[in-house]
Amino acid sequence: MRILVANVNTTGSMTDSIAAQARSIASPGTEIVGITPRFGADSCEGNFESYLAAIAVMDAVTRYPEPFDAVVQAGYGEHGREGLQELLDVPVVDITEAAASTAMFLGHKYSVVTTLDRTVPLIEDRLKLAGLDARCASVRASGMAVLELEEEPDRAVEAIISQAMLAVSQDKAEVIVLGCGGMAGLDEQIRQRAGVPVVDGVASAVTIAESLVRMRLSTSKVRTYAAPRPKTVIGWPLNSTGVPASL
Repeated sequence: MRILVANVNTTGSMTDSIAAQARSIASPGTEIVGITPRFGADSCEGNFESYLAAIAVMDAVTRYPEPFDAVVQAGYGEHGREGLQELLDVPVVDITEAAASTAMFLGHKYSVVTTLDRTVPLIEDRLKLAGLDARCASVRASGMAVLELEEEPDRAVEAIISQAMLAVSQDKAEVIVLGCGGMAGLDEQIRQRAGVPVVDGVASAVTIAESLVRMRLSTSKVRTYAAPRPKTVIGWPLNSTGVPASL
């Protein structure tokens, strides 16, 4: 099978890191294709950038020229998953929901450790919208910007571990979720120090996407995520019916 793993920002090196993490967990025979939006911000840390990323990811996915079996949206707390589900007939898995749902199999309460404090409300809202907030003990900010995760990896790991340990000791979390696609691959280091299971969203999403494809399951199209109604869409590379020409 082929799974598209869509970075929500325009930083190519982050796409490469996310795709590498996806490949490390994917089953033999699963092809992982990392895609980077052709427009948008170089990191997503607020509502403006998140909504922009939603359009950019839909653009990037619908422009992909080859058939694919599933899509992973690799942005923690970003918008756009619902739009992709309307546009596509294949499973769409968001790393926010994948990580949180996976964490609930591993402990009573989980905590998310993310980047900047300004992203905390966005993540809280996405978890609530997805119905995953009841067992979330806390969402904690490491204070590291998204791009700093690559620029200063050692400091980033220490900042994440510090908040993870506080989540366990103060918030009574039993599982830690890494709340940023740019944190992909850091789970093992943090697990060793924090002493609890650590869930990486990219790994979780790829595993769930593979399972859905194998079970021949995809998004229900009878109501909420029905295909967009035929309309004239101006200013975005769609055909006259409002449906991407590649689908």
